Amino acid sequence: MARKILSAEVSHETNTFSVLPTTLALYKARRYYRGEEIAKAFSGTKTEMGAHLDAAKKYGWELVQPIAAAATPGGKTPAEDWAHLSGAVLEACQEGPFDGVLLSLHGAMVTEDQDDAEGDLLRRLREKLGPEIPIAITLDIHANVSNAMARLANIVIAYRTYPHIDQYERAMEAADLLQRAMNGEIRPRSLVWQGPVLEGLDYGRTQGGPMSKILVHADQLRQKSPGILAIAICAGFVWADIPNAGPSVTISAHGDPSQFKGVAEELLKDVWETRREITVPLYTLKEAMAEAGKGSKDGRPLILADFTDNPGSGGYGDSVRLLEAMIQADLKKAAFGCVPDPEAVQKCIAAGVGQEVEITLGAKIDPKTYGPSLKIRGTVEHVSDGKFIARGPMSKGVQFSMGPTAVLRSGGVQALVTTHNIQVYDLQVFLSQKIDPRACSAVAVKSWHHFRAAFEPISRKVMLVDSGGLASRDLKRFTYHKIRRPIYPLDME
Repeated sequence: MARKILSAEVSHETNTFSVLPTTLALYKARRYYRGEEIAKAFSGTKTEMGAHLDAAKKYGWELVQPIAAAATPGGKTPAEDWAHLSGAVLEACQEGPFDGVLLSLHGAMVTEDQDDAEGDLLRRLREKLGPEIPIAITLDIHANVSNAMARLANIVIAYRTYPHIDQYERAMEAADLLQRAMNGEIRPRSLVWQGPVLEGLDYGRTQGGPMSKILVHADQLRQKSPGILAIAICAGFVWADIPNAGPSVTISAHGDPSQFKGVAEELLKDVWETRREITVPLYTLKEAMAEAGKGSKDGRPLILADFTDNPGSGGYGDSVRLLEAMIQADLKKAAFGCVPDPEAVQKCIAAGVGQEVEITLGAKIDPKTYGPSLKIRGTVEHVSDGKFIARGPMSKGVQFSMGPTAVLRSGGVQALVTTHNIQVYDLQVFLSQKIDPRACSAVAVKSWHHFRAAFEPISRKVMLVDSGGLASRDLKRFTYHKIRRPIYPLDME
């Protein structure tokens, strides 16, 4: 008789300093599938849910899949919407009995009434399923892992790449360990350890630097320690005012993981000793425009990443400071992605392709802090429904929607004006809107690091630009009330 597995995804990375709630509508705008829709959406994709489906074929499992939902990083999820999302998973427990649980989570989700949303979900799952059912979870490399997450999940697996191009592999690793647990080959349990660090491990970059080194060190220690099944190294998510924000080491082991405390402490020593290491330089708007003004000698674009307005860090995405600088610098053959502004999109659509419009663009969510908006005159060059299928290394084969979208040209700059907030990490964001970034002299993207997987190979140079947005690296700009203290870099050097 086939084993029955509860499989689900509920994922959000929460910037608690954002004033914009992440409502259920925003989950539905990005990714929201129920029941049989899940297999149709993810079959054949290199995603975590795609791995769940492939594992079921590999092991002959019967999957019960109530929900797969994820929203672009942003503010806290309202309590009633968390009740809906978590409720979908909990209600599926009625379809048991289950032999195991396989969950795709983020690890940095905060709701209006839960600082540890994943821990809350796991606690309520345990209440329904009991202590013996093995639960395997996958987490983002930026998870803020809590004691509850580790204690309530038998198996904790975290991504090992940033940009995240190993989501499928990590979910398969979790599935393989879950199968071994159900076979009785292993009796997995997990524990998490943290030090007094909020910002560390080079924000999780795995293209060199301290994160890459600690992953190698973790592998070496694991090989020397029979009984360790997995070591999850997470860089944490710094824009979350919760007790467990910051880097962590989670060990999943056969038997009692506390016996490997020494391994965790050795890795936390790495976290502390490398806390000041940042592998990429940051640039001002003035410095970025000076470089952009030189033009391209080899036909390859300069990539300008507005990291402080990165939707992937909970940024609003509607900052127009970099766009304004590009227009004022009179750049030629330049592209900008994106400015989420539903009102502006509708005005462009109403005017029609080929028509000139004068609109007020962006900086409307929190204008007192991140304004002002940009008064812009331009020509509408293209309009669409904003849907595209990712073709790059991240989320390959997955359909995304920017919502109704317009291409607005002002001078030599083509700006994508979208309905939804979206991090730009796939060339199809532009190609789907008839802009070829490979033919541009400069391309601006709202992203911190994910963009590198697709955009760095086509670039002549990459510059991370500080436009003064919500995802600033100056953490002393933010007021933390709940974080454990003292902690680096707020209280110590």
